[in-house]
Amino acid sequence: MNILNQVSVRQSRGIDRIVQGIATSDGAGVKLTRVLTGKLQQRLDPFLMLDAFGSDDPDDYIAGFPDHPHRGFETVTYMLSGRMRHRDSAGHEGLLENGGVQWMTAGRGVIHSEIPEQVDGLMEGFQLWLNLPAKNKMMEPWYRDFPSGAIPEYVTPQGVTVRVIAGSSNGVAGAVAREITEPLYLDIHVPAGAEFSTALPASHNAFIYVYRGAVTVGDVPVASQRMGILSNPGNLGNAAGADGVTLSATEEARLILVAGKPLNEPIVQYGPFVMNAQQEINQALSDFRNGHFA
Repeated sequence: MNILNQVSVRQSRGIDRIVQGIATSDGAGVKLTRVLTGKLQQRLDPFLMLDAFGSDDPDDYIAGFPDHPHRGFETVTYMLSGRMRHRDSAGHEGLLENGGVQWMTAGRGVIHSEIPEQVDGLMEGFQLWLNLPAKNKMMEPWYRDFPSGAIPEYVTPQGVTVRVIAGSSNGVAGAVAREITEPLYLDIHVPAGAEFSTALPASHNAFIYVYRGAVTVGDVPVASQRMGILSNPGNLGNAAGADGVTLSATEEARLILVAGKPLNEPIVQYGPFVMNAQQEINQALSDFRNGHFA
């Protein structure tokens, strides 16, 4: 962990919209909040979904996510607290623990399960769905676990701790890089009274999700359990010319910052399958029913 000076951001993006997630359940009844829904997929291309989960009641999570299929995108699971076992039909297995990340490329198709390996205590984290470009949707499945110690971190002179899961921030490269979507995924811990800045490519769609405390971007506060969609430099208005984002916290805050280069391709989703055309969805259903996934 190094103390680094932040890259100077000449003009910060602002907040385009505040989003409150929708309480729901998935898997075998795991309670969660769906923050990024289908209605935001075009606006936040290449990201398809963000779920936030957090409970110390085992009844809310103990049944986990039994075997289920995916095709056409990547899943990124970040575990703040808890233990979750991954197994999939491509032969991958791993244990996701406190501070760790599980990155899975479903590609042409995989069936996997995510089952808690705890019977009490807090389970908290996020699952993000990252779209694949059309040319890569039928690639071979890929999987890797990153324990907490493998996630690069840095600390700014103001005491802000930044974990770089993907992409690069203030000169620190993250655990994962992707050539086409160029995702940036940061977990940021901001002390009370501190400010944080990082550059963002003008081409990228970006958002923050505050999971502790509150932050302010420009003059817009973003409360806990809220997503703030960042304005795009390509649009007219106060974002024109913005080269990054600057945020501040009057109280201790924790948030994730996610950004990526849009694919600008059609998005056709049917549950756990995300392709570019309805006929590809039909083929995915057929392949799954006939046992043709990995």
